[in-house]
Amino acid sequence: MASETRAKHVYTHGHDDSVLRSHRWRTIDNSAAYLLPFLRSGVDLLDVGCGPGNLTRDFAARVAPGRVCGVDASAEIIAAATRDYPDVEFTVGDVYNLPFADESWDVVHAHQVLQHLADPVAALRQMRRVVRAGGIVAVRDSDYATFTWHPMSEGLERWLRLYHEIARANGGEPDAGRRLYSWAQHVGFTRVDTFASSWCFATPSERAWWGGLWADRVTTSAIARQALAEGRATREDLTSMADAWRTWAAADDGWFALLHGEIICTR
Repeated sequence: MASETRAKHVYTHGHDDSVLRSHRWRTIDNSAAYLLPFLRSGVDLLDVGCGPGNLTRDFAARVAPGRVCGVDASAEIIAAATRDYPDVEFTVGDVYNLPFADESWDVVHAHQVLQHLADPVAALRQMRRVVRAGGIVAVRDSDYATFTWHPMSEGLERWLRLYHEIARANGGEPDAGRRLYSWAQHVGFTRVDTFASSWCFATPSERAWWGGLWADRVTTSAIARQALAEGRATREDLTSMADAWRTWAAADDGWFALLHGEIICTR
């Protein structure tokens, strides 16, 4: 069944190295721990919006000999994932029209995907379509309004305002975490369980990594290019925001945390 929508879909971050460094850091333990009780040997799992494929690879190892497939809209990123993890299945696909038959999977997983979509409910309907009776759709998304840090920084506050502005201009919802439970209630799942978890960066190495990748992202990624092209920020503005990230990372008492919403939806 094809999706009833072809809603706008823009990946705000793009696939700059500063973005992929973050994606490759993700593991089941730091990004999908809420899903661990469902990762049994023999489970068939679809990883939607799989990006560079490292989480997909971890799922494959965890549920073998079950079938695992990573699907992403970017042919370039799927080609790279296939090259890096040749023993894992990957395919190009549209989240609004997943290229799988009805009731094909035991688990459908999506991490940091719905926040980029103009119609997250339609995407959830597609995920429900391809899940077997009694299977689950598991979704985790961050909530940018919960991003908080010390020491306080006007530069980081300006960065956060700019990010909200660009993400919403692209049709997304950066504060998706708090909305997952609401969106899922419109899809017809038998049951929806909701949770929350956080990322926290405070040690010198954590601050250097997190602050460094965002300093790069705000000056070199698709976010920077869009901000400049649309007149939302000047090059000087972006450089100032990057400097604010580096200043935060260098602070001995620097601390940053963000909240994620999580849902387990039973078909």
